[in-house]
Amino acid sequence: MPYDTDPVIESVTDPALAPEIADVAAATFPLACPPHSTADDVAAHIADHLAAQHFSSWITDAHHEVIVARAGSRGAVIGYALLVHAASTDDDVRAAVPGGPITEISKMYVLPEHHGSADPDGTPPAHLLMTAALDAARARGSATAWLGVNQLNARAQRYYRKMGFAVAGTKSFTLNGTVEHDYVMVRSL
Repeated sequence: MPYDTDPVIESVTDPALAPEIADVAAATFPLACPPHSTADDVAAHIADHLAAQHFSSWITDAHHEVIVARAGSRGAVIGYALLVHAASTDDDVRAAVPGGPITEISKMYVLPEHHGSADPDGTPPAHLLMTAALDAARARGSATAWLGVNQLNARAQRYYRKMGFAVAGTKSFTLNGTVEHDYVMVRSL
C-alpha cells in the first residue's frame, strides 16, 4: 500500500516528541516478544523501559540517537529507531562484536499497519529507517552496527539478514524477570 505522502525520516532533537514515540514503542514492542511472553510481563517492560521519560532522556543524551519515520513532513510518527553510539557493557556482546567503534541499533519498530507500505520508489518504511540508522552510525565513525533479536522471532531475523546482518553470537535479555535469549547480529559499515 503506497503512502498518500512520502515518508519522512528524521533524527529527533526535540524531547517534546518523546510521548508520541513512546506510544509507538508501546504499540510495537509486543510484536517482538516471544509467544510465551505474558501480557503482564510485556506491559511491565513497556512501563519500566519504554516510557516517554526514557525517550526524552535518549533524545538529549550524546551517546544515543532517536530516528523516526513520519507519514509525511508533518505526519504522525509511524516508526522509530534507537541507536547507542558506545561500546557495549555486556560480555556476550563484546565477545560477538570485537573492536570498535560500534553502534547498537537498540530498537527499531514500525507500526504494523505500515509494514506493507512503501514510498513511491517502493521502499518500505523499515528499510528507510534502517538505512538512516546505518548512515547515522557511519557518520559517528562506527565500523560495525549490531543488534539483538529474540531467537524465536524468525520474521525479524529474516528482515535483518535481508538488511545485511549476520548472527555473530548470543546474549540474554530479561523481560520483567524472565530470561530470554537473543541472537547478536552484526553488520560491517
